[in-house]
Amino acid sequence: MHTGKWSFRGCTCCGDVSAAAMTRRSFLAGSAAVASAAAVASPFAPARAQAPAKAHVIDVHHHLSPPSHLEALKKASLGTPPTFAWSVQKSLDDMDKAGVAKAITSVTTPAVSFLGPDDAYRVARESNDYAKKLTSDHAGRFGMFVMPPLPHVDLALKEIAYGLDTLKADGVCLMTSYNDKYLGAPEFAPVMEELNRRKAVVYTHPGAGPCCRNLVPDIPDQIIEFGTDTTRTIANIVFSGNAHKFPDINWIFSHAGGTMPFLSERLTLLPTISPKLKQNFNPESVLAQLKRFNYDTAQASHPMALSSLMKLVDISRVVFGTDYPFRNSVDHVKGVRAFFNEADAMAIERDNAVRLMPHLKA
Repeated sequence: MHTGKWSFRGCTCCGDVSAAAMTRRSFLAGSAAVASAAAVASPFAPARAQAPAKAHVIDVHHHLSPPSHLEALKKASLGTPPTFAWSVQKSLDDMDKAGVAKAITSVTTPAVSFLGPDDAYRVARESNDYAKKLTSDHAGRFGMFVMPPLPHVDLALKEIAYGLDTLKADGVCLMTSYNDKYLGAPEFAPVMEELNRRKAVVYTHPGAGPCCRNLVPDIPDQIIEFGTDTTRTIANIVFSGNAHKFPDINWIFSHAGGTMPFLSERLTLLPTISPKLKQNFNPESVLAQLKRFNYDTAQASHPMALSSLMKLVDISRVVFGTDYPFRNSVDHVKGVRAFFNEADAMAIERDNAVRLMPHLKA
């Protein structure tokens, strides 16, 4: 049993800033409240989709807990109860209840960003090998997004090559930020160049930036800051020029884009008030980039989030995610099917993921 200090700065927490621990009871109560909100039926749905007849769903936002990563988290007094309680069988049981045919796994926040170069590389390699073994031991049920040991760029490039070429990973998992650097930062340009060259699928997961941890008493960072960190990295990718320079990266942003859909007008109008940005951007070009990205439904399978997202993007840009083990798959299938008609629900649950990763069609 894990006996260290629990940290609730994020899905597994973010590195080097201490925080008052949330109790397990309050964590579970908060999760239940969010789950209840997700179950609200949408008044905007053209027709409620029926429950699927057989397992077909592809979950692109499904976490696992490799032993090496758990050990590193324990030593750093990081982690959350769901992370430490995870097991392969629990994942499979949750998937089976909801008709999830395949889950593409990823390690959650803070990945290995809290470790020095040598340990980060070792833990990333061992964790990626573990994820690959999961795909072999349970053929057809699991895929994987390889975890590179960022912010250590040279080592990250080496692990991306290993993950995509040797392990045949479905894509790459990046955190939205590493310490105080977002994904449009110049330091990460070599990684972006390589991902663009490979036309890689890049799934992102948020944390909380060093600026903004533990700001409001009794409200853990994942409640507010995670959505904001996703918005920050989207804005940084766009306004750094990376979205234009690296158009072949297939981005997936978690949680329906965080707060970005609500703030999209502010982002599109920014070039009109910024002399620096006005040289290279206009509202139309910014909006075009936001519409080109992909967004998952994890923790966002409810009408409030989906209504905002669907005012921004086409249905083809939405993929299914659950955030398991922090939420369950049944809630997300119910939420998607309460909001969308049958054709759109099927597109989100499977077809759009297959468009991004054609090898999943089988």
